[in-house]
Amino acid sequence: MQLSKIIPEVDTHTHTVVSGHAWSTLTENCLAARARGMKGLCLTEHGPAIECGAPAYIPHSQRMLPETVEGIRVYKGVETNILDHAGNIDIPPEHLKFCEFAIASIHTHMFPERDKRVENTRVYLQMLQNPYIDILGHADDPSVPCDFDALADQARRYSKLLELNNNSTTAHRPGSLPSLKRYILCCKAHGQRVCVASDAHFHTMVGSVEPLMALLEELDFPQELIVNLTKERFDNYLKERNRRIQAISN
Repeated sequence: MQLSKIIPEVDTHTHTVVSGHAWSTLTENCLAARARGMKGLCLTEHGPAIECGAPAYIPHSQRMLPETVEGIRVYKGVETNILDHAGNIDIPPEHLKFCEFAIASIHTHMFPERDKRVENTRVYLQMLQNPYIDILGHADDPSVPCDFDALADQARRYSKLLELNNNSTTAHRPGSLPSLKRYILCCKAHGQRVCVASDAHFHTMVGSVEPLMALLEELDFPQELIVNLTKERFDNYLKERNRRIQAISN
């Protein structure tokens, strides 16, 4: 099937009202996912460094949620904020360990030295070494320049993922499309696994990645590298993740 006709079965980047600046509840997001024929979503609230963000213990609190909501598998996660070039983040290890899936992102409005390419690359590489971090969020953002080849090489070395964020195709992140194309082609060249994510802040955005899927088709991106295309493939990655974390616990 053509990529442009496919909706990934799992959306790996979604927010609810708990993030402070999103507009829908978890139930609303899950109902939207079900209406699209999806099977899962990752609940990845912003950490506390974002204004009105979730508290640092949010991964611990999410354990009270059911595994499925409205027939949709809810993977408990977080989008932790990278705070500085020293690699500090706003979710401590004692809470990060409760996540099923964790994103690490730089958000431009709270990262004043974001124009430093070498330093940005270095801290992204550091994040990929953290066993609890699975993926870098929207690292294609041209306002946070970095070395895409270095990121793809490091992600492969540590069996991590890179995110392709649909907001980079929209007015939400203006001027990002050329950078996103370079990022996609870099992942393709390195055979690097990715997740295609909506970064939904409203329930109608959940699973809404059609522009990004069309771009992947245009660039002839291999379907087998898209980890969240099927729930089975995503669950297999999580098995890898569990083995990785168990290895450091023994």
